[in-house]
Amino acid sequence: MAGNTLSKPDFIAKVAESAKLSKADAEKAVNATLDTIVATLNKGDSVQFVGFGAFEVRTRAARKGINPKTKKPLNIAAKKAVAFKAGKKLKDAVA
Repeated sequence: MAGNTLSKPDFIAKVAESAKLSKADAEKAVNATLDTIVATLNKGDSVQFVGFGAFEVRTRAARKGINPKTKKPLNIAAKKAVAFKAGKKLKDAVA
């Protein structure tokens, strides 16, 4: 069952508290981390945090689909999608 969602400002506040940083410094650190992950994925590389998990870009092949409203067939173009695979420590911590 899903719990509450932690918003970005709440996440930044928790990082600030945990790392004993000001909220401004924590926000800079979180934004820099997220920007670095995005930039790395844009280059086609993956980002791996041992024990936590890995982010990677996967290519989805073009395929045929059906419009649920009209029931008519349609072509779905190939695209890139971000995938996250949880690491063992994260899986164990959540289980």
